[in-house]
Amino acid sequence: MDLKNYKDILQNLKDAACSDEFIEEFFRIREHGNYKMLVQLLYKHKSQLLEALHDSQKKIDCLDYLIFQIDQAVKREKKEHI
Repeated sequence: MDLKNYKDILQNLKDAACSDEFIEEFFRIREHGNYKMLVQLLYKHKSQLLEALHDSQKKIDCLDYLIFQIDQAVKREKKEHI
C-alpha cells in the first residue's frame, strides 16, 4: 500500500473498525512522518481487537457449554423414559 494514498489508508482504517478519533490521530502522526509511532498505534488497535475477539470467544464457549449441558440432560431424560 502506498503510504501517500489517503483514500486507501482511510478505507483500510475504517475496514479495521478504527474510530474517527483514531483515524484523525493516525493522519496527524503521519503528517509528521513518525512511522514508528504509526506502527505502535496500529499494534495498539490490533491488541484491542484481539482482546475483544478473545472476550467474544469466552462468551461463545459459555454458550457452547450450556448447549452441551442441555443436550446431555435431554439425552438422560430420553434414556429414563425407555
